[in-house]
Amino acid sequence: MLIAFVTAHEGVEQIELTDPWQAAKDAGHEPRLISTRPGRVQAFNHLDKADTFPVDQVVSEASADDYGALVLPGGLANPDALRMDKKAVAFIKSFFDAGKPVASICHGPWTLVEADVVRGRTLTSWPSLRTDIRNAGGDWVDEQVQVCQAAPSTLITSRKPADLKAFCAAFTAEFARSSGVAAGR
Repeated sequence: MLIAFVTAHEGVEQIELTDPWQAAKDAGHEPRLISTRPGRVQAFNHLDKADTFPVDQVVSEASADDYGALVLPGGLANPDALRMDKKAVAFIKSFFDAGKPVASICHGPWTLVEADVVRGRTLTSWPSLRTDIRNAGGDWVDEQVQVCQAAPSTLITSRKPADLKAFCAAFTAEFARSSGVAAGR
């Protein structure tokens, strides 16, 4: 299954991109990096520049119809920039409209708030998003990983890089269920 990893052109927390990317590949999926600009995405290790990664597709040319699932890595600047990009927000929302699974970690749920898809859902995130999520109608919990199966699609969320192992296990299991790909292949 093709999995869209959506980031802004800079500011993504590197480990929140690379660990889930590798987990998706290890589970037999094909991750694709979708960004707001062509070229390369500048990742960060907290506030320090890290590696760059090649963009596979620009969000303005992407369609959720081509992907089986969505992953939203965090980083402080990344989701803040994404939520200001109308095409990125529409692309993210289209996964919910299509009933496809979505996974988001750390500050990633900021884009979900902007897409107005957290109402009636239980999710977790970096703690500073708690009020934003509650104000958008979501139920915020402080848990390592939260799997919310409220319609129209399953939402898997985690709080921080220390939760990556649980996050990757949860989203790869859910993506396997939705695609029929055996997890851990």
